[in-house]
Amino acid sequence: MFGTIATATEMQNNFGKYLALVLEGQQIIVTRNGKEVGRFIPKEEAISYLTDSLTGILKGDYDIDAVRDERLREKYEITD
Repeated sequence: MFGTIATATEMQNNFGKYLALVLEGQQIIVTRNGKEVGRFIPKEEAISYLTDSLTGILKGDYDIDAVRDERLREKYEITD
């Protein structure tokens, strides 16, 4: 559920108000100088996001050592 956009100063000055909105299930997008710097989200939404992320990772059938070697080769531009 989309919620409210608040500047960092608004968050600081009205934290109780925004905390109450999060407890009601809303998301608070925090901005600074017009750019998003963070979000306050309800606990259930955070848990769901993490679970979904891990599920995608854990479903894969891969060799962790091979994946690590491949990433290191890409990072350091090693060719065979």
